This record gives sequence, structure tokens and C-alpha cells, in this order.
Amino acid sequence: MTASRLYFTVTTDLNYDQRMQRICGSLARAGYDVWLIGRQWNHSQPLVPQPYQQHRLRCWFQRGKLFYLEFNLRLFLYLLPRRASAWCAIDLDTAMPVWLRAWLGGQPLIYDAHELFTEVPEVVVRPAVQRVWQWVERFVVARAQLAYTVGPALAQLFEQRYGRPFSVIRNISRLTETTLPAPPLAAPATGYILYQGVLNVGRGLEALLDAMPHVAGRLVLCGEGDLSEELRARAAALGLLESGKVEFRGFVLPDALRDVTRHASVGVMLLENQGLSYYYSLANKFFDYLHAGVPQVVIDFPEYRALNERYDVAEMVTNLAPATLATALNRLLRDEPARYQQLAENCRRARHELNWQHEEQQLLALYATLLGKPAH
Repeated sequence: MTASRLYFTVTTDLNYDQRMQRICGSLARAGYDVWLIGRQWNHSQPLVPQPYQQHRLRCWFQRGKLFYLEFNLRLFLYLLPRRASAWCAIDLDTAMPVWLRAWLGGQPLIYDAHELFTEVPEVVVRPAVQRVWQWVERFVVARAQLAYTVGPALAQLFEQRYGRPFSVIRNISRLTETTLPAPPLAAPATGYILYQGVLNVGRGLEALLDAMPHVAGRLVLCGEGDLSEELRARAAALGLLESGKVEFRGFVLPDALRDVTRHASVGVMLLENQGLSYYYSLANKFFDYLHAGVPQVVIDFPEYRALNERYDVAEMVTNLAPATLATALNRLLRDEPARYQQLAENCRRARHELNWQHEEQQLLALYATLLGKPAH
């Protein structure tokens, strides 16, 4: 190999994984030979060209224990004949085959924790499953030569739990436009409330739909997930689909999603406290809204509170009661135009500090400590 080759593994569809697109793109442009391995869904679109190599594995099973067993087996068999300078597992659901391949070849294992996998809502409510993933986490973290996560709070938690350093690479948007139009004097009447992300348990989406009959605006949801059918049924029962108050747009590719975000009036980032992973999260949508100059309504969890205390780009809510959400959304959309303009202006300032161009310098320095700087 003429350049340091890196394999990254995820269970996501590569077209929609913006964090991995940023990480792999930065490392590839720096001179590393980067491969990203992911999952082929039945509805997957052709791969979007990237500056790194991509491959998707197709599975018979789509979810549950059988999916994880099948995907991990297929992943190991795919990695086995490959050669690399280092192997990076993204979260625990790909970690064991990646560790085994790294161990067999005597190369470094890297662990990138997008979340605290043992504390996501789907795992917390199943103690036996949680114990299995906790064992996997202890096993992998102890054997990783390099480990990092998405925010300072999660890094501190990992360090306290395992007594080893975790670096921080935040999932921050790339600065694509140096300037934005001047902030509007009030929320644009043609805009909408935007939720982008998976439609899964613990995202506050049920409460958001319940709030919408009392909100002076309409809601657009971009994404799909385990709750897709249930949320559509709930919106229909509330009369929100027929009235046009809620629109489900399904999966949206990142380039198109950025355009959707630019035309939003308000973004929402709502999580339920159903485990430490959500409580200490630092989601990319927070930065996506900020980069589009769009004020947002955000749950008052530690990472978002710390950023908002410094940059003041969001209305914080302490609970997800529909009345609380309706009040916060109406404040920005209708009741306090001066506050809306202030937040929009603050977004325009903050994006010049909070952007991937700054964050990727830490990423490249981190990988250079393990592999050295690549030869271009």
C-alpha cells in the first residue's frame, strides 16, 4: 500500500451518514486511502460519488438479533482478505468483526463512538440485551489504540467508566457559504418547522405532533425510522395531514436536505431522557440548523445548554409537554419577532467558529498520532 489504508464500518446507508461523509472525506483529501463499508437496504439508492471508496453489504434480515448476527458475519468475511494500516469500528454494532480483523493482522483498532450505544432507548429497556452490549463495550474499548466520540460530556463519561482517554470530534457541519442573507425581521411566512433525522423512539416526535394543532406554522419531517407508520397514523388522527400542517418527506439526500433546511423558519432538536446516550448527545442537526441561519427549539440537555449559553442560537425547553413546545415554537414563529431576528443573527456569527473546517484539523491531528501524516 502506497498510502495508509483505513477501513471504517457502519450499519447505516452510506448516502445519508453525514458524519462519516465528513470524516472519510477529510481523511481521503489529506492523503489516506479510505474505505467506508455500510449496509444495503431494499430501498437504497445508488451510491453518491465520494472522494473515498464505498461498499455496501446486503443482508437477508433487516432488523433484530438475526440482522446483527448476519451483518457481523458478512462484514468479517468481507474484511478478512483485505489489508489495512488500521481498522475503525463505528459504534458497537460493528465492533467485534473489526476487532477480530485488526487482531488477526496485528494492526491498530480505532473506536469511533457516535453515541453511548449501551444507553440508547432501544437497549436501556432490555436489561439482558444491555448486559451483552456492555460486555462488548468493555472488551472493545480496552483494546482500541485510538478512541473518540462526538462531544465532551460523552468523552468524560467514557473516561470515567474505562479509565482511558477519549478524544472529541464533534459532528459539525462544513461551512459551505461564507455569507448568508441578512437575518429576516421575523420568521418568514413561507417557512416551516423542520425536523431532520430518524423517526425513532425517544426523539420527542409524538409530543411535537400533539403540539402542532396549537402552533402557528406547519411541520416538515425529513427521515424515516421505526416509528414511521405510527407517526403518520398519529398525524392523520389529529387531522394534520389533511390540513397540510404536517408533511412527511421521507429520506432526503444530504445536498437536498441542506436546501430544505435553508428554507425552514425554525428547526427542532427534541430528545427524551431515556438513557445517558440521549442526555449527553450532541446531534449534527443542531449544527445543520445553525449553519443555515435557522433558529431552533432545543431540549435543555447539557451539551446544547453549554453551546447555547455561549452562542444563543436556540430557545431551550425543559420538558416535551405539547403546551411547552407550542409556546416555544409560537414565540419564534409569531409572538416575538425581535427574538427570532436575534437568534438568526447569532447563528450567522456562530457558524464561523462552529464548522467542520476547524473540527477536521483535530481529526487529522488525531490520526497522525497513530499513523503519521500520509504521503500525498
